[in-house]
Amino acid sequence: MKIVGIDPGTNRIGYASLVGDRHRITLIRAATITIPSGKPPIERVRAIADALTERLRADRPDVVAVEKIFFSNNAKTAIAVAEARGIILLTASRAVRSIWEYAPNEVKIAITGSGNAAKSQVRRMIELTLPGARMPRGDDAIDAIAIALTGIFAPRRP
Repeated sequence: MKIVGIDPGTNRIGYASLVGDRHRITLIRAATITIPSGKPPIERVRAIADALTERLRADRPDVVAVEKIFFSNNAKTAIAVAEARGIILLTASRAVRSIWEYAPNEVKIAITGSGNAAKSQVRRMIELTLPGARMPRGDDAIDAIAIALTGIFAPRRP
């Protein structure tokens, strides 16, 4: 199975493409898509959709796994992330038949066994799961890898 994991955000979107099954997994690519914050809203929408469309066309995944929104106390941020997530879901729905969604604690449980794991623990387990793979620096891309791995370890059924 080829799966893409996406960590939604307003300025930075984590993206990771993996192929394999529970026994053998290969990281194809992981990166952070950066959307300049100074752009008008409609240009930001277009930039997110265009960047994602380009990557999904190149990677041709079977499934896209997307992290659900974690609501914080900042309503303005939550709304902005929800808008970005909507663009991501629409764009992904045009590229694949299946989109699987995971809550942040589901991802942590699938990767580390603990829903309260720190980012450093998640990163360490990813490094152990994908030995020899070149790990990206940013948290967003690491989170996207974790989301894609969750899709492999805990697939959703339609």
